[in-house]
Amino acid sequence: MSQEKIDALRKQVDEINLQLLQLINRRAALVQEIGNEKEKQGINRFDPEREREMLNLLVEHNEGPFNDNTIRHLFKQIFKVSLELQDDEKKRVLLVSRQKKSEDTVIQVKGVEFGGKAPILIAGPCSVESYEQVKEVAENHVKRGLRVLRGGAYKPRTSPYDFQGLGVEGLEILKRIGDEYNLVTISEIVSPNDIELATQYIDVIQIGARNMQNFELLKAAGRVNHPILLKRGLSATIEEFIYAAEYILSEGNTQVMLCERGIRTYEKATRNTLDISAVPLLKQETHLPVFVDVTHSTGRRDLLLPTAKAGFAVGADGVMIEVHPDPDVALSDAKQQVTIPQFNEIVDELLKSGLYKTEALLGK
Repeated sequence: MSQEKIDALRKQVDEINLQLLQLINRRAALVQEIGNEKEKQGINRFDPEREREMLNLLVEHNEGPFNDNTIRHLFKQIFKVSLELQDDEKKRVLLVSRQKKSEDTVIQVKGVEFGGKAPILIAGPCSVESYEQVKEVAENHVKRGLRVLRGGAYKPRTSPYDFQGLGVEGLEILKRIGDEYNLVTISEIVSPNDIELATQYIDVIQIGARNMQNFELLKAAGRVNHPILLKRGLSATIEEFIYAAEYILSEGNTQVMLCERGIRTYEKATRNTLDISAVPLLKQETHLPVFVDVTHSTGRRDLLLPTAKAGFAVGADGVMIEVHPDPDVALSDAKQQVTIPQFNEIVDELLKSGLYKTEALLGK
């Protein structure tokens, strides 16, 4: 065969390729139109019976050189990408994403800016055990210029025999302390039924790691106009974490903050593995404030200061540390909480590092 003949045949192939391209795109447009009509009527877009009819019709008119199985395979791929095209059209730009909102979300609570220019130090006992216990921590907060107090009223524990928290009594203590010392209070809620109740007592509702994919809880949190601190799940990917936050925003609540608290890996030297890279990644992908819980991520008092510095250094909007007047007798997480003097040493070192300034929290 001469080169001229080959070139002529190739030209015909090119023409047919362009015709096929035109026909495939035309077919896709028709499929999209059918899909839109089905959506209006509430009908499932994928119809296996219809697909079988089309394949049978094609095989019936197949005159080769492709065999029937090849024809089925080729057209099933065309059918598949046509459905995927509809799915791509339906994909939303996530409410949490930078595409939806380019500027940082800043949440103001009692004069404290979460996600503002100044990083925040969140501290307090793992569990609310008594008014006197929380009061000691609160008094130190005031002396050190801190404004945000954490404390667990409801405690989801691995063992059903461990201390589960004081419940409503714990919320009442936090409410009293918050009012008396002008502190922003944060506490975890574990049941959707308690979300509305919590808004009456605490300033920020925390959804803990074990409940990150408790979707009914997330939706309930999304239906209140109240700040939410969402912690990353024990084995959650960044994508799963972001979608959990999306559940809350999709219900209307835009006051959402994220907290990296370490993920479960094979490493046993620390309680969890602090994924410090999650901070800049979440800051890049979302517009939400991002915090780091160095206590739950490490479970080690000797690592709280360096990991806190690391959190601030990579751009976290704040760091969370657990402090207790007497950790040795704490009803939960005794080994990982620091005493008030130890906590003050950490604060002093953070101030010396220049990564953190308490004056900014006081609005100075």
